Amino acid sequence: MAKLGWRQLAIKVIEEVGYPLTGAEIWEYAVEKGLDKLSTLQGKTPDATIISTLYWETKHKPDETEFFRIGSRPTRFFVKSLNLPPKWQSTIEKKIEQKTEQQLPKERELHKYLSQFAYFRFPVYTKTIRHEKSKKGHSRKENQWLHPDLIGAQFFFESWHPSISQLAQVTGSEVVRFYSFEMKRSLSFGNLRESFFQAVSNSSWAHEGYLVAASISNEPEFQSELERLSTAFGIGVILLDIEDRDASRVLYPARPKNEIDWDTLNKLADLNSDVSDFLNRVSNDMKIQEVRLDGYDKIEGS
Repeated sequence: MAKLGWRQLAIKVIEEVGYPLTGAEIWEYAVEKGLDKLSTLQGKTPDATIISTLYWETKHKPDETEFFRIGSRPTRFFVKSLNLPPKWQSTIEKKIEQKTEQQLPKERELHKYLSQFAYFRFPVYTKTIRHEKSKKGHSRKENQWLHPDLIGAQFFFESWHPSISQLAQVTGSEVVRFYSFEMKRSLSFGNLRESFFQAVSNSSWAHEGYLVAASISNEPEFQSELERLSTAFGIGVILLDIEDRDASRVLYPARPKNEIDWDTLNKLADLNSDVSDFLNRVSNDMKIQEVRLDGYDKIEGS
């Protein structure tokens, strides 16, 4: 069989499926059916090639291309020569949602991937904050907006000369940096705003706050909105790659704050014993100038 260029591949996939797809879904289906092996697409991100080319053609050459756009957030594509099935959108959304739930690990199972990434990337020692351990009187929904899924600490004494570390403590300079992480299994337009502002709320006390997910839509419109929110509110975004941990990366960096909100941190420590235990561990490590790993989440590969 002759090799398929990106155009022939996209048309074949849409013909087989019979309803509009995003650029990412086209490549995903091709991989599932083994069509990627028949493709001439090369490089590490063939899905990005399909997405960017479909967007460019349908925007700049709408009369010449075989494809046309349908909807937005996300934008999907269909072939002009095919009959568009009625009521396709609700069916697609349901299939996508079910597939995401089936493929991704449970949210708390993702913590180990973040703990490893945070340690080797920053380095930061993390601690899972279990919402169920918060004091009674707050609903689960309230707890989700009160504290993050993980908090972390970065100790400057690990890279400083002992005399500098001691001098910094005496003068009241910053010697430890606190991080807040809000974890989601996936991010798309369907949950972006709630997830993002949950991260904003939960990280108000920390030096740096991050929204983390194992699957993040790479549609250009979604990425543009995600970058806009990150820039506006200073929340960083981390993409975890659960198949290749070395491929996990910071998509958008957090904007660091100079001060800790001690009142909010005090409230968190009073509400949840995981937070107070973490702060006690940090305090003790600062005193002895040595990190005791038993007080933090396990770091695989360290």
